[in-house]
This record gives sequence, C-alpha cells and structure tokens, in this order.
Amino acid sequence: MPVTVVVGTQWGDEGKGKLTDLFAEEMDVVVRYQGGHNAGHTIVVDSETFALQLVPSGILYPHITPVIGNGVVVEPQTLFEELEMLASRGVDTSRLMVSGNAHLIMPYHLELDKVTERYLGKNSLGTTKRGIGPAYSDKAARVGIRVQDLLDPKIFREKLESVLKEKNAILAKVYNRLPMDPKAMGDLYLDTYAPKLAKLIGDTTSFLHRCLAEGKEVLAEGAQATFLDLDHGTYPYVTSSNPTAGGACVGTGIGPRDITRVVGIAKAYVTRVGAGPFPTEVTGDIADLLVERGHEYGTNTKRRRRPGWFDCVMARQAVAINSLSEIALTKLDVLDALETVRVCTGYRVGDDITEEIPYHQSTLHKVEPIYFELAGWKTDISQLTCLDDLPKEAREYVGFLESQVGVPVSLVGVGPGRKQFVDFAK
Repeated sequence: MPVTVVVGTQWGDEGKGKLTDLFAEEMDVVVRYQGGHNAGHTIVVDSETFALQLVPSGILYPHITPVIGNGVVVEPQTLFEELEMLASRGVDTSRLMVSGNAHLIMPYHLELDKVTERYLGKNSLGTTKRGIGPAYSDKAARVGIRVQDLLDPKIFREKLESVLKEKNAILAKVYNRLPMDPKAMGDLYLDTYAPKLAKLIGDTTSFLHRCLAEGKEVLAEGAQATFLDLDHGTYPYVTSSNPTAGGACVGTGIGPRDITRVVGIAKAYVTRVGAGPFPTEVTGDIADLLVERGHEYGTNTKRRRRPGWFDCVMARQAVAINSLSEIALTKLDVLDALETVRVCTGYRVGDDITEEIPYHQSTLHKVEPIYFELAGWKTDISQLTCLDDLPKEAREYVGFLESQVGVPVSLVGVGPGRKQFVDFAK
C-alpha cells in the first residue's frame, strides 16, 4: 500500500502540522522522519490549540500509531513534557513508538549550540539553540549516543564518559565554560529518562514494513522544509538534516518504491526565520499585515518571521527535488485584506532573467524578483468550505500558482482550524 510524504516547500512554517493532522484521519501510522524539537507544529481542533514539537501530529487521532523515526534527534525532557501535556488534555500517548536508532540530544549539545552561536557573532546562523546541529554532528562523526543505549547502562556510561572528555575540553579551553559531570549526567538519563523511554523504544523500521505488508496506510511527516535542507537549502542558513522527501526514506527505513504520493505544503506567501537570503522579502506596512494576520511568530521560539510574496522559482525547485504530486496551499485567508497580491515568477540577474534558483549563493543574494500582480479579493474567506463560494480573484490566484509551479493544488487552507479548508481538486 502507498506511503504519503508531507514536506514543506519553502523555509518552514507552512502549516505542515495542520495538513498532517488532516491527512492522518485516513492513515494508520504517522511517522516523523527528521529534525528535533526545533520545529513546532500547531494544530487547532474544535478551537483547542495543540503546539507539538517532537510527537507526530497524528497522535490526536485514537486510531493512529505515532512513530518517531530513526532520523529524529530526541531531547528526552522535551518529549516527556510534551507527552504529559497531551495526557493532561485527554490524549492517549501510550501508542507512541520511538526508534531505538534515533539519537539523543545531550546537555553538552545544548551548551555547545549556545556558545558557538554567540561566538559567531554577526555571522551567526540563527539557530534555535536547541542542540540540534551538535547532535547531528556527533551522529555523523559516529560519537553520538542513541536512544537504544539507554537500555544498556554500562554501554551508555562508557560512551558518555568518552565523548565528554572531548566536549569538556572544547567547552573549557575554547569557550571558557565549566566542565560537565559525566556521572551526574549519566544518573539523570539512566534514572529519570531510561525507565520512561524503555516503554516506548522499538524497532520502528521493522514495524513500518509490517504495517505496509498488512496493507496499512503510512504518512511520513517532515519538519522544517525544502530550503532548510542540509544539501538543497540556502546553505549555511539551513537545518542539520534532510527535510526533503528523500529524507523520509533515510529517516524511517521505508523504501523509495513504497512512496506513491508526495504532498508539498506551501503557504500562500512566504516566511523564513533567522538569517539567510530571501528574494521576495517585504518590509513596512505589508510585512506587518502579513505577520499580524498570519500570526507569524515561532511556535517554539516566538521569534517574528520575515514575510514575503509567494516565490514560484522556489516552488518549482521544490516540486523537482521532492517529486511533488500536488501542493496543499495554506493561509490563503491571510491575504484577504490586500487590494493586490504579488507573485514572483522569475529572477533578474544583471541583464539576464532566470526561472531557476542560481546555484551560487552570492548570486542568489543579489537577484531581483520579477513580479506578476493579481487583484485581491477583499473578502473574508475564513468560513468558506466550497470551491464555488471562493471569490473569483482568490480562485484566479490559486490557478495562477498552479500554472506557474506545474502541479495541481489539491486543497486550500482558509484558517487554522482542522476543517478550515477548501477542496480545490473538485
């Protein structure tokens, strides 16, 4: 049976949580395949808001088995706080499975993330300082500590003592920080976290393949987005993993031929957090309007997002990189108040015009967006659920985006609620 992958097509914050929650109604399993607690997903159900960081969005459905895949980096305290929050609100969290091959975020990862960002000064990358990058660095360097290591106290302590020798030397000699105690850290993880995690740890790859063999439906949920991908994003202003659709295979163990549907989530405009190039960025009154109407502040960090017009150049590349079968467009209602709406269809690079993203980052910083202007609809669409009821200008806007990016828009979000969307495929 098919696997559906949900992937962000911009710089994150496109509304993947809401769409994952929407698609999950027809699924049996929802698996998170990369990232950590640096990415928040917000879901609104019956006027009740759930802000999730690590737990897959599908946990809000009682028939779903939520899975944290091997590609995720897990900060235990955050995970347990999130599970306690959900349980206190009546959500059954006992179904959660956590891959034994997922890597742990340790206290030294958090400390290194903070001090290195501070050390970079004006060249900082704008990370969330949640230890994500250092944890993935250790994974690549093969000195990471995995979730399954908590099940063997002897091995866990040996690995922790070994890695802390290096980390303490760096913290003390480079950043003038106090060394960390491996015994105290080991006691915390083994005495407090291990007993709770032991109930959740499993071989999630084998579980997912058994589900597929039984004909069950699986939804793979990514965090961040295409242009924050370590390989395909606006490097170095990227995350430390692969949010693109290919990362779903690596981060879960699902094979490429099991994937038959890839849904790209795109906001009706664009935002990004932190530093990095942003060709269609806007400032002034329009920026303030988009930020306030769209509540464009980080779910976890509360940082104000940088807003801009929809960028078809980015969207086309996201379609190609992820083999998107369709796009789900979110937050169309945020544009309700505008007289006109702009869409970037290409870039001017000196005397040349291109419809592709320049491969060289220095060029990308200098491009001039080429805009096509459409009429706004000046109508509140947040309560509409029927395509025919959408204003003509709103339908024309979505149709124009379809013609530019080359794949159909299957549904359009008109508000944060679970049922606030219009089926555009009908």
